[in-house]
Amino acid sequence: MFIQTEITPNPNSLKFFPGKKVSNDTPLEVTDKKMTNNELVRNILSINGVTGVFLAGDFLSVNKEEKIEWEDLKHIIISLINDFYSKGAELVIDKNKLEEKTKNFTEIEKKIINILDTKVRPAVARDGGDIKFKEFKDGVVTVNLQGSCSGCPSSTMTLKQGVQNLLCHYIPEIKEVIAV
Repeated sequence: MFIQTEITPNPNSLKFFPGKKVSNDTPLEVTDKKMTNNELVRNILSINGVTGVFLAGDFLSVNKEEKIEWEDLKHIIISLINDFYSKGAELVIDKNKLEEKTKNFTEIEKKIINILDTKVRPAVARDGGDIKFKEFKDGVVTVNLQGSCSGCPSSTMTLKQGVQNLLCHYIPEIKEVIAV
């Protein structure tokens, strides 16, 4: 199995493409190995210097501490991914969670979620991350940045100049977008 890697705008995050499906569920970020029973995710989070694993449809991104070099981590992560799939696993995450879309959202919240899902999320996913709607209150949209976007030096600029401008353009009631 040949696993490709790709840099992201966040120098402390790297995307890994195993050439197989990673997840058939919504994107998921795990930052504490105690919070998952998944063997691959637990093993990657056990590596000294790894701070998080983000899983999406066909890739996973790994976040690291700034003081650790990718050359010290990359080969270990690739080896763990190879071992995981060589044991016959088809997916890293294979479950059907109840999606947030089933909640009772207001019309404005539905518009926000639609714009995030159709216009923002695909671009963020290309960079190895995800953006999730949290709430809309008093003109402020709160989102959660995950994967490569979490802790990325350029995420604040992207959030303000990209996401906020886009949402404000389509929905005048929006005054600001913040990340938690």
